[in-house]
Amino acid sequence: MVSSNEAEVLGDVMTLSLRDAPKLSMEIRSSYELGRMLGSGEVVGKLETSWDELLHPGDEPFELSFPSVCGDHPSLMLKAAVLHPCDDQDGALFDSIVDCEIGRDTDAGHARFAQYVTSKTVSQLNDAVEHFQSVLDQYPVDHPDRAAALTNLAWVRLIGYIRKDFQDIDSVTSLFRDALALRPQGHPDHPLSLYYLTKALTWRYLKEGTAVHIHESAQLYCKLLPLCPEGTYLRGIAVGANGVDYVIRACNNRPTDASDEGIHLRRIVLQLCPPGHQNRPDALNKLSRALQLRFQQCGSIDDIDESIRVSREAVSLYPEEHTSRATYLNNLGLSLRLRFDHQGRSHDLDEATCVYEEALRMCPVGHETRYKSLNRLGGALHVRFTQRGDVDDISKAISLCREALMSSPPGHPDHDTMLNNLAVTLNIRYDNLDVSEDLDEAINLYRESLRLTRLDHPERHRNLYNLSSVLRSRFTKTQKNEDIEEAIRLCQESLEALPSLHPDRHFSYMWLQEAYLSRYRVQRKSTDLPLAIENFRLASQHPTEGFPERIKEAIDWARQAEVYQHESALEAYQICLELFDNYVMTRSSIISRREAATTFHGAQSLPVDAASCAIRRDNLRQAVELVEQGRGQQWSLASRLRTPLDDLESTSLELVRKLSELRKSLSDAQGSAASTDRAAADRAATEYRRLTRQWDAAVAQIRNLRAFSRFLLPLSYNDLQAAARHGPVIIFVASQYSCSALVIPTSGDPHHVHFPRITLTHLKRLKGDFAKAIKHSAGMRPEEKRKDLRELLRVVWDEIMLPIVDVLERGLTLQRRSRIWLCPTADFTSIPLHAANSFRMNADDSGPEYCLEDIYICSYTPTLSALIRAQQSMEEPVLPSFVAIGQGQPGVGQGKALLAVDDELDLVCSLVPATANPTTISGDNATRAGALEALQRNTWVHLACHGKQDHEQPYNSHFAMRDTPLTLLDIMEQDIPHAEFAFLSACHTAVGDEETPDEVIHLAAGLQFSGFKSVIGTLWEVDDSVAKHVVTAFYEKVFEDLEDGGVMDCRKAAQALNHATYVVKRKVPLEQRIVFIHIDLLYKLLL
Repeated sequence: MVSSNEAEVLGDVMTLSLRDAPKLSMEIRSSYELGRMLGSGEVVGKLETSWDELLHPGDEPFELSFPSVCGDHPSLMLKAAVLHPCDDQDGALFDSIVDCEIGRDTDAGHARFAQYVTSKTVSQLNDAVEHFQSVLDQYPVDHPDRAAALTNLAWVRLIGYIRKDFQDIDSVTSLFRDALALRPQGHPDHPLSLYYLTKALTWRYLKEGTAVHIHESAQLYCKLLPLCPEGTYLRGIAVGANGVDYVIRACNNRPTDASDEGIHLRRIVLQLCPPGHQNRPDALNKLSRALQLRFQQCGSIDDIDESIRVSREAVSLYPEEHTSRATYLNNLGLSLRLRFDHQGRSHDLDEATCVYEEALRMCPVGHETRYKSLNRLGGALHVRFTQRGDVDDISKAISLCREALMSSPPGHPDHDTMLNNLAVTLNIRYDNLDVSEDLDEAINLYRESLRLTRLDHPERHRNLYNLSSVLRSRFTKTQKNEDIEEAIRLCQESLEALPSLHPDRHFSYMWLQEAYLSRYRVQRKSTDLPLAIENFRLASQHPTEGFPERIKEAIDWARQAEVYQHESALEAYQICLELFDNYVMTRSSIISRREAATTFHGAQSLPVDAASCAIRRDNLRQAVELVEQGRGQQWSLASRLRTPLDDLESTSLELVRKLSELRKSLSDAQGSAASTDRAAADRAATEYRRLTRQWDAAVAQIRNLRAFSRFLLPLSYNDLQAAARHGPVIIFVASQYSCSALVIPTSGDPHHVHFPRITLTHLKRLKGDFAKAIKHSAGMRPEEKRKDLRELLRVVWDEIMLPIVDVLERGLTLQRRSRIWLCPTADFTSIPLHAANSFRMNADDSGPEYCLEDIYICSYTPTLSALIRAQQSMEEPVLPSFVAIGQGQPGVGQGKALLAVDDELDLVCSLVPATANPTTISGDNATRAGALEALQRNTWVHLACHGKQDHEQPYNSHFAMRDTPLTLLDIMEQDIPHAEFAFLSACHTAVGDEETPDEVIHLAAGLQFSGFKSVIGTLWEVDDSVAKHVVTAFYEKVFEDLEDGGVMDCRKAAQALNHATYVVKRKVPLEQRIVFIHIDLLYKLLL
């Protein structure tokens, strides 16, 4: 029996008589089956030798070799000895001779087949088939030898098919399938039957070219190879050039198929090419291309992520000097570019550009694929130009695309693509730089490209809407009706060519909308505006296109609806805010979410513009809902992972457990995607997306429960009104369309306060004037009048706060010295609203007129939701503990020395009651880690140090410490539910982000988010030499009743600050009194 290419020892012993014949003559037969052998097997060799020659080696075994069989060289190890008669006359004589009809037919079939193999005589093949068919006919279906009979018959018929002596391959594969069915997993001959079937399928593919057969062959090899240990005969024939390697090559040479079956095949082929396999790079590349194509057709981000991952591996398998590396680099670049188009992540575009540049360096002039590298680098550069506006990028892009077109002249298979891509680049330059000659050239190039593109080309729809876009551009310039008519027709044709969920339908809708709107502007056809709006709607809500493009379209929709006063404006704003929320949630880190939020031009004002739109439509409740939904998005997204689940526990403990585990996993995963290793960052982002999907599924389950249908959804006005439980909340809306305020009372509808003489332009000027006045005041002596500052505060009183006070007093009959909360948006966030003052005398000269802080006690709140969360999270009083943290000698680069810090810490601790166990951290102990630990361990905190607001990246805003800064991001990562109060005696701790002012991203807000219920912060630079007066007055007031058995209560902070700024009027200059603001979530009146 030959079972492997290693020598096998046969345990059989044969006893022969020397008297029966003068020499030994025997046939050596074998079977490739490991199970029962049918017949005597195939003849692999014959042995004829004299007894003397056989016995010559003595007791040593010797090897006999035979001619090659199926590419292998069988051999037999023999040992001969003379046995003399002994007492054991009954010794076994084993001479297993099977003499039956089946055995004879089988052996005859093998003999005829062997003759056919050498002589190629078809009659001998037919005889072999007849013998093997006879054997098969004698075995019932359940006979243990039927599989062997099926295999014998199928094999000879397959060889006849290969030699073109038989044409029927269907029966061959059927016979092998039947044999395999009789040898299931675990049968000793299961691997062999797998191999035979792969052989038949592979030959069928070779002759017919039908993809299904090579696909199945690849699948069978995936099952076969793990069953063939290294060194076995079957492994040797399976992995050879005519085995799995041929199947791999055949699959890799197939056209790219983006169907589920096609991608499944690519995965199978990759499985057949383990690390180190020579065909692995090509298998990786083919899988990447299939995933790219499916992504372009279906828009699944998982596909393009996987495409990038396998492309990175393919590139890594080739050294920098390898000639094939450029191909894999170009493929990686394409995947990165596609993901950028879908997700809008700038690092993908940057990496794609670098990858394309490297690929181009590897393709010198004359290289056959240089035009591809030129074209793709040009494409990346023109996209980068649209993002960053560097004219050098678009100039270089055009130059590269021209060279690519010259390298693929007429007749070249990619000539039409190069024409189209050069036209795209010229079109972009025309749209952005108004280079007039670019427009006509782009039109001509698009027309020629479209003419050359066959009707069934999968990307012809792009040629159609690209040509439409430039014809529309020319129409806006020349107003020729034939251009706009053709532009509309081309877009409609592109839509007809695309299935309903193809991502590119978004662009067809977009350009069709542009065409209708352009015609409406010129011809004022009444039907065109509704058609444009409908295509705005379709484009912004097309589900398979990425969020960035849909958001851009929704923003444009809102803007155009405002221009033409279309009733859909409010719908457009709602879709914008929903898309933004979903888009930002896809980002796996806090910083990347802010980057996403600042990507889109004009998006920063969407919340206030939406609120303004609702106000102008007299829908005040919806105005409140929209401004709350849109602003503070960073905080609201982060707070989802800290949502209390107490109410849910009584309904479903299992869902509480699941959501809690996912919350922790998501929280842990948030920082992982910030890695500078792009491959690692991609893996982290993929894991984050997987967790997010699980989170969404769990949330959906919760919303199906009674009483939880609104779980984690934007709050309705009725829910938001809970924020005004302890006093009215005033939302200041600063929009380009109107500036006004919404006063939310304890009950009932909001009140609208219009500012007739305040526009957004006036507000921006007022903001700038305040900055100048504060800077000027800092250089003045304390006793000097701050005329500029007083005049500005008078404007704030007259134009903004006085109309609100009228509503509070007359409309709400709010008593004086009541509590109000100010919730500014946009440019209102940079104006000291709490310090509004007329600085005029009463008409009877009885004294100065009341200012805002004389009438009401003001606090600020970032959002209504923040107030509500604080009310819900207020627990029983905890044992108070107070820490004063100060750093007068900050680390290198963090600011100058603050000489008064230690004195301030001593002063504060002297005012804090002993029951609070006050402690101090300063000097070398006031480090980043030391400060974080102190925040965790104490309920009350006083911080005296430099505060720095980073306007470029607000999450890097920080408190200066001895070693490294304590950043806003550090603070946000803390969860301190027992925290109560923080006094930030530092500069710029309550100044927001200029890029996203509605987000209120500053240090005070970060402390609130981490758990502090009440915070005092600063709007600008603090003079520590005079700030001590405010600090002293504040703590004296807030702790004044402790000797009478009172307790430390952070709810007294607002009134205490109001009192402190009043009593220090004669000691502290105006700008240093109003620099402190109270950001409070709770309130308690001091009697």
